[in-house]
Amino acid sequence: MTTAPTSYSRRIEGFGEVLIRPVRPAEDIAVLHDWVTRERSRFWGMLDASRERVLEIYEYLDSLATHHAYLIHRDGRPVALFQTYEPAADPVGECYDVQPGDFGIHLMIGPPDGGTEPGFTAVLLDAFLAFVLADPGRRRIVAEPDARNDKAIARLTRAGFVPGPQIDLPEKRAQLLFLDRAAALG
Repeated sequence: MTTAPTSYSRRIEGFGEVLIRPVRPAEDIAVLHDWVTRERSRFWGMLDASRERVLEIYEYLDSLATHHAYLIHRDGRPVALFQTYEPAADPVGECYDVQPGDFGIHLMIGPPDGGTEPGFTAVLLDAFLAFVLADPGRRRIVAEPDARNDKAIARLTRAGFVPGPQIDLPEKRAQLLFLDRAAALG
């Protein structure tokens, strides 16, 4: 089994303590299965997945050196799921010209606990990008949400991602978006 990169913790004024840690599939299966099988997560592609299938998927991800999954906690409660991958080792890398330093991400915000909180997703995305960009070799972040997921595309664009072409992946038509390191840290 490959060890995922280390955890990351940061106190964000007015928001709380944000902890990003690798998914532990057997321990986190209740949260993962609950989240990925909800209608709001339909673009994740696992609406009908059994608990066993979700566990199998995350155990497989956990075994890879090129793909990692993380749970983000706010003040001790899981609030988001992020996944990272090296595009050259993923089907997405067959659909565009992968550049040295490209690093892929997926994002899923967990179901809200009560009402919505303005700025919530932006704070989590900023924290995750800081975590990802702590590695100076990552020069460009790549995202490829489902092309029909207007909400995710708008969220990433607001965060500074620049839309690229749409691509056809085995499971979806995706919208490529790119965030250069300099723009993210500038």
